[in-house]
Amino acid sequence: MAVSKEQVESTLKSKLNPYHLDVTDTSGGCGASYSIEVVSEQFEGKRLLERHRLVNAALVEEMKHIHALSITKALTPDQWKEQEAKTTKEAA
Repeated sequence: MAVSKEQVESTLKSKLNPYHLDVTDTSGGCGASYSIEVVSEQFEGKRLLERHRLVNAALVEEMKHIHALSITKALTPDQWKEQEAKTTKEAA
């Protein structure tokens, strides 16, 4: 049973209530492989490894059918806003 991008998004939205979520299908049509960028208040006070564990725990059922998962960003809303402000400033 393949896991769709929409299933991954739905699960993460319901379990992590993200401020920002971007799920990218990186499989190239071969299996289920995703890259995830997620921003959640649930990451407050947690180290990066703990944040990744939260994402993996949220996707525990989906992970049984996912070939590869890359968590490219796991930020708090404040970290996300700071990053966005820096990017905007550099673009100006």
